[in-house]
Amino acid sequence: MTPFGLNAVHRHTFRFSQADVEAFARVTGDDNPLHLDADFAAQTPFKRPIIHGMLGAGIFTKVLGTEFPGYGSVYLKQTLEFLRPMFVDTDYEAVFTVVSTNPEKHTAEVSTEIRDAGTGKVTTKGVATLMHKGIVE
Repeated sequence: MTPFGLNAVHRHTFRFSQADVEAFARVTGDDNPLHLDADFAAQTPFKRPIIHGMLGAGIFTKVLGTEFPGYGSVYLKQTLEFLRPMFVDTDYEAVFTVVSTNPEKHTAEVSTEIRDAGTGKVTTKGVATLMHKGIVE
Protein backbone atom coordinates (compact mmCIF):
# COMPACT_ATOMS: atom_id res chain seq x y z
CA MET A 1 0.00 0.00 0.00
CA THR A 2 1.21 3.52 -0.84
CA PRO A 3 1.80 5.61 2.31
CA PHE A 4 -1.47 7.35 3.13
CA GLY A 5 -1.23 10.36 5.42
CA LEU A 6 -1.51 14.14 5.26
CA ASN A 7 -0.10 15.54 1.97
CA ALA A 8 0.54 12.07 0.50
CA VAL A 9 0.19 12.07 -3.29
CA HIS A 10 -0.64 9.20 -5.63
CA ARG A 11 -0.74 9.26 -9.45
CA HIS A 12 -2.46 6.84 -11.79
CA THR A 13 -2.36 6.91 -15.60
CA PHE A 14 -5.20 5.51 -17.68
CA ARG A 15 -7.20 5.76 -20.90
CA PHE A 16 -10.63 4.63 -22.08
CA SER A 17 -11.56 3.01 -25.39
CA GLN A 18 -14.78 3.43 -27.35
CA ALA A 19 -15.69 -0.11 -26.21
CA ASP A 20 -15.42 1.13 -22.59
CA VAL A 21 -17.79 4.01 -23.40
CA GLU A 22 -20.26 1.64 -25.08
CA ALA A 23 -20.14 -0.74 -22.09
CA PHE A 24 -20.76 2.17 -19.70
CA ALA A 25 -23.72 3.29 -21.84
CA ARG A 26 -25.16 -0.25 -21.73
CA VAL A 27 -24.77 -0.59 -17.97
CA THR A 28 -26.14 2.88 -17.10
CA GLY A 29 -28.65 3.32 -19.89
CA ASP A 30 -27.07 6.68 -20.80
CA ASP A 31 -27.10 6.32 -24.58
CA ASN A 32 -26.79 10.05 -25.31
CA PRO A 33 -25.52 10.22 -28.90
CA LEU A 34 -22.92 12.76 -27.74
CA HIS A 35 -21.00 9.73 -26.44
CA LEU A 36 -21.84 7.16 -29.11
CA ASP A 37 -22.52 8.79 -32.49
CA ALA A 38 -19.62 10.52 -34.28
CA ASP A 39 -21.96 12.23 -36.78
CA PHE A 40 -24.11 13.67 -33.99
CA ALA A 41 -21.07 14.71 -31.93
CA ALA A 42 -19.54 16.46 -34.97
CA GLN A 43 -22.41 18.97 -34.75
CA THR A 44 -21.56 19.87 -31.13
CA PRO A 45 -18.88 22.23 -29.77
CA PHE A 46 -16.74 19.15 -29.03
CA LYS A 47 -16.67 18.03 -32.71
CA ARG A 48 -16.30 14.35 -31.71
CA PRO A 49 -17.79 11.96 -29.14
CA ILE A 50 -16.86 12.60 -25.52
CA ILE A 51 -16.57 10.17 -22.63
CA HIS A 52 -19.38 10.19 -20.06
CA GLY A 53 -18.23 12.41 -17.19
CA MET A 54 -19.13 9.73 -14.66
CA LEU A 55 -17.10 7.12 -16.55
CA GLY A 56 -14.05 9.37 -16.28
CA ALA A 57 -14.74 10.06 -12.61
CA GLY A 58 -15.10 6.31 -12.06
CA ILE A 59 -11.30 6.14 -11.99
CA PHE A 60 -11.50 7.80 -8.55
CA THR A 61 -13.34 4.85 -6.99
CA LYS A 62 -11.05 2.37 -8.74
CA VAL A 63 -7.90 3.96 -7.33
CA LEU A 64 -9.24 4.79 -3.87
CA GLY A 65 -10.67 1.29 -3.50
CA THR A 66 -7.72 -0.70 -4.82
CA GLU A 67 -4.50 1.38 -4.73
CA PHE A 68 -4.61 4.50 -2.50
CA PRO A 69 -5.24 3.73 0.32
CA GLY A 70 -6.57 0.49 -1.17
CA TYR A 71 -8.69 -2.49 -0.20
CA GLY A 72 -11.05 -1.85 2.68
CA SER A 73 -11.70 1.78 1.77
CA VAL A 74 -15.25 3.00 2.30
CA TYR A 75 -16.31 5.86 0.04
CA LEU A 76 -18.36 8.37 2.06
CA LYS A 77 -18.63 11.34 -0.31
CA GLN A 78 -17.32 12.74 -3.60
CA THR A 79 -17.75 16.21 -5.09
CA LEU A 80 -17.19 16.62 -8.82
CA GLU A 81 -16.65 19.42 -11.30
CA PHE A 82 -16.46 18.57 -15.00
CA LEU A 83 -14.23 21.26 -16.49
CA ARG A 84 -13.26 19.92 -19.91
CA PRO A 85 -14.36 17.04 -22.12
CA MET A 86 -12.53 13.72 -22.12
CA PHE A 87 -12.01 11.66 -25.26
CA VAL A 88 -11.39 7.99 -26.03
CA ASP A 89 -7.88 6.74 -26.72
CA THR A 90 -6.34 9.71 -24.87
CA ASP A 91 -3.91 9.38 -22.01
CA TYR A 92 -4.98 10.85 -18.67
CA GLU A 93 -3.45 11.06 -15.22
CA ALA A 94 -5.49 10.97 -12.03
CA VAL A 95 -3.81 12.78 -9.13
CA PHE A 96 -4.82 12.17 -5.52
CA THR A 97 -3.62 14.35 -2.63
CA VAL A 98 -4.56 13.79 1.02
CA VAL A 99 -5.70 17.22 2.28
CA SER A 100 -6.92 16.30 5.76
CA THR A 101 -7.15 13.31 8.07
CA ASN A 102 -9.11 12.38 11.18
CA PRO A 103 -7.25 9.39 12.64
CA GLU A 104 -9.81 8.96 15.45
CA LYS A 105 -12.57 8.33 12.92
CA HIS A 106 -10.21 6.76 10.35
CA THR A 107 -11.39 9.27 7.73
CA ALA A 108 -9.62 11.49 5.22
CA GLU A 109 -10.41 14.08 2.57
CA VAL A 110 -8.58 13.56 -0.69
CA SER A 111 -8.30 16.04 -3.55
CA THR A 112 -9.11 14.19 -6.79
CA GLU A 113 -8.11 15.48 -10.23
CA ILE A 114 -7.95 14.13 -13.75
CA ARG A 115 -5.47 15.81 -16.08
CA ASP A 116 -4.99 15.35 -19.80
CA ALA A 117 -1.52 13.76 -19.89
CA GLY A 118 -0.64 15.61 -23.10
CA THR A 119 -1.69 19.13 -22.14
CA GLY A 120 -1.70 18.94 -18.35
CA LYS A 121 -5.13 20.61 -18.32
CA VAL A 122 -7.54 19.51 -15.59
CA THR A 123 -10.67 17.84 -16.98
CA THR A 124 -12.35 16.78 -13.73
CA LYS A 125 -11.77 17.71 -10.10
CA GLY A 126 -13.32 17.22 -6.71
CA VAL A 127 -12.81 16.05 -3.15
CA ALA A 128 -13.39 12.53 -1.86
CA THR A 129 -14.13 11.65 1.75
CA LEU A 130 -13.35 8.10 2.75
CA MET A 131 -12.82 5.81 5.70
CA HIS A 132 -9.93 3.36 5.99
CA LYS A 133 -8.25 1.66 8.95
CA GLY A 134 -4.80 2.78 7.68
CA ILE A 135 -5.48 6.54 7.86
CA VAL A 136 -2.79 8.27 9.91
CA GLU A 137 -1.92 11.84 10.78
